Amino acid sequence: MPFETTRFAPSPTGRLHLGHARSALFAQDRTEGGRFLLRIEDIDTGRCRPEYEQAIYEDLHWLGLCWEDPVRRQSDHFAEYREALDRLENLTVLYPCFCTRKDIGEAPSAPHGPDGAIYPGTCRDLSRTEKESRMASGKPYALRLDTAKALRTVSGPLRWHDRARGWQEARPEIFGDVVLARKDTPASYHLCVALDDHLQGITLVTRGADLFEATHLHRLLQALLDCNVPEYHHHPLLLDEHGHRFAKRNSSVTLAHLRDKGVTAEQIRQQVTC
Repeated sequence: MPFETTRFAPSPTGRLHLGHARSALFAQDRTEGGRFLLRIEDIDTGRCRPEYEQAIYEDLHWLGLCWEDPVRRQSDHFAEYREALDRLENLTVLYPCFCTRKDIGEAPSAPHGPDGAIYPGTCRDLSRTEKESRMASGKPYALRLDTAKALRTVSGPLRWHDRARGWQEARPEIFGDVVLARKDTPASYHLCVALDDHLQGITLVTRGADLFEATHLHRLLQALLDCNVPEYHHHPLLLDEHGHRFAKRNSSVTLAHLRDKGVTAEQIRQQVTC
């Protein structure tokens, strides 16, 4: 088996918890002697904090993880994401959407997908004149992917291989027309992940099973942007005694809290191994 390049990509919006420890160790353990990278996913500038980024380094070092420098920080690469959006606009698979989250949530009988209510396509068929008029007026808007048109743009079947579930046929239509950029967030998680994994040469994406469905959409973006297609391994989530997944808001399971209580890094490693 060739050496792998894997990554751990947390967001600095809180302290790392046991679930993060599982994901980070799972990724490093599957490099097979290859490369393990750390990426800081800080595109949400409103919620991300420098102190949480520093805490990520502290917690991972305590766990005994090592990674290559420099660390890729998404907020340093907004120009690259803008270039990717320009490529999609040139393919005419993006359109401006002027609907608010409230508008979408109140849409009658709105079906739901992996990210919540599926956008009903209200702005998809606005005339060019109407779109330009609303944009010129300063009305806030997001850029959405016309998923049906995007699927017609790519050639051949969209597949990926998951080491836990085998070969998968991509069904990005389950997300509807997703937002790829907003005024306050210049690029979405989905766009950044697809591009970052390509630019960093990731050969194996390891992440929690809760992100399995997102791969349907990522596979489409990879095809549109001519990105490499890595293998995937979506591992089981680590759950608490009530069957709930760990969350940053639960301070009792953060690595910092457990460390302060005297729990050792080796004990954490044994607890989260899957």
